[in-house]
Order: sequence, then C-alpha cells, then structure tokens
Amino acid sequence: MASYIARRKFLAALGGVAAAWPLAAQGQQPAMQVIGYLNPGSPESDTPRLTGLRRGLNETGYVEGRNVVIEYRWAGNQADRLPALAADLVRLRVAVIVTAGPPSTFAAKAATTSIPIVFGVGADPVKLGLVASINRPGGNLTGFNAYSGELGAKGLALLHELVPSAAMIGFLGNPNNPISEQMARDVLAAAPVIGLKVQILKAGTDRDLDAAFASLVQARTRALLVGGDVFFNSRIEHIVGLVARHAIPTMYQLPEFVVAGGLISYGMSLIEQYRQVGHYAGRILKGEKAVDLPVQAARARRRGDRVKRRTFITLLGGAAARPLAAPHRHL
Repeated sequence: MASYIARRKFLAALGGVAAAWPLAAQGQQPAMQVIGYLNPGSPESDTPRLTGLRRGLNETGYVEGRNVVIEYRWAGNQADRLPALAADLVRLRVAVIVTAGPPSTFAAKAATTSIPIVFGVGADPVKLGLVASINRPGGNLTGFNAYSGELGAKGLALLHELVPSAAMIGFLGNPNNPISEQMARDVLAAAPVIGLKVQILKAGTDRDLDAAFASLVQARTRALLVGGDVFFNSRIEHIVGLVARHAIPTMYQLPEFVVAGGLISYGMSLIEQYRQVGHYAGRILKGEKAVDLPVQAARARRRGDRVKRRTFITLLGGAAARPLAAPHRHL
C-alpha cells in the first residue's frame, strides 16, 4: 500500500513538472516589440501611409501582429490632442514612435528625448528645428523629408504651361501648417516671374474648404494648385469632389488624389514616403540608433534618379477629356 501511495505522489509531481514546461517555454519567448504611431488626422483617411509603413517594416523582417505590434493614436484633426497622445505612447514605453507631419513630430519630440522618433514631413527638418543636420540628425529623431515646399514654384510653372489661358491660379494652403504657409510665399514669389497672379485660399476645416472653393469660383480663377498638408491628405475624396463639381483644372502633390479622380499630381506618393519611414523604424527595432541614420529626402540630383523617386501622373482621373502634354524639363 505504501509503495502504491508513493508511486501516485511521484506521478503527480511528474505531471506538475510537465504542465509547467509550456509555461516556462512561453516565458522564454521574447515579447513582441511595440511601435507607436502618431497622426493628427483620422484612421479612415490613413490607408496610404499605413500601407507604406507596413511595407517598409515587412522589408526589414517585421510583420504587424506576428513579431511587432503597432499602437495607433489619431488626433481626429484636433492638434491640441497630440501632446496627450504622444505622452500616452511614452507611458507605454514603445520601442520607436512614427509620426506623420510636423505637428505630431513636435508633440513626440516634446514628450521624449530617449525613445527614437521616425518622422515623415514635407519641409526641411533642420529649418523646422527637428534635427541638427540632415546627415547627422543628432538626438533621437530621424526620418523622411518629402520636400513639398520646393514643389510650389515648380508646380505653379507646370500648371501654367498645362493651362496657359489661366491668368490667375489659386493656391490652397492650410493656415495652421507652417510648411503650407512657406509654400504659399514661394508661389507668390514665383508668380510674377511667369506673368501670373495668385489667389491665396486658406482652409483648415471642412467648412473652410467649401468657402475656399466658393471664393475661387467667384473670382473666376481658372486653375488651382493644392499645397501639401496632412489635413488635405485626409480629405482627398472631398477635395477631388469639389474640384470636379466646379470643373477647375487642379494640380495636387500626391498621386493619391489622381487615383481618387483628380487631374494631375507632381510629387512622391504617401505610400513611398512611409515605406521609407517604415524601413527606418524596422532598422531601429533591429538595434540601429536614430542618431546614426541620416534624414532621407525625396529630392534627387540626377534626372534619372528624379524620374525614379518622384511620381508624376497625368489624367488618371476624370477631370478633363484629353491628356495634357507635360513639359519634359519639369520631370
């Protein structure tokens, strides 16, 4: 009897050890790394960025839900919410923060000096005060610069050649975006050189957009250049719809507007921008330091590079009845 009881105790103890093995093995598996994502817009308008971000992460070996988690924070076009959202990501101790546009980048920069930040912006990050230099950013920030500011004058000249009958061209910018304001100044400076007048239109809300187009029609402005802005990028369908309603030849900075039915774009797609952002985020997850990663830029120095790195699209949408010939020197 004693030997039977001893045998039962031995088997029970052995079973307890065996049951503990899976738990121990699970404890040895490394926890998935976490990326924080901060955007002043809304999730329903963020598909291009997230497509690019995930693609870049995939290229570095990271797949969302498999070996990396992304904590998303959208401000719903309420910039005053960004500091609290950035602080929330810092409290979660994410491994890296990805930001969309200057407002969210400034919020993240103010929230942490230790967590790496990878940004996507449309102007010189040195002039914005985000990094010390392009090649040696310093601190905990690096990222991608789409150089939307330099496209203002080029876009104006190209739009003028595409619509030569237009004596006045409108420029739509966001007064809450310093990059958009700088682009407006560039457009105003370039206009007299090519004999144009410019109507400056400002919009930071949906109501502002409707009012801006009403003003455009009232002034009988014959063409429109839409500046780069996170809010505009979150209202692609709405803006393209307003343009179609009023039949105004319009140039955008993102190909995503053309895909939605717009006439023409001159600039790099959001998908490609954030693919590079995702690539940097993946490299940081693998152990590289933000301070060692130079800021990447869309601008290229050779024509061949420019053709590869800029996306130039004409008439994929339904804004005109025939293709427009793009002057080759602008490509």
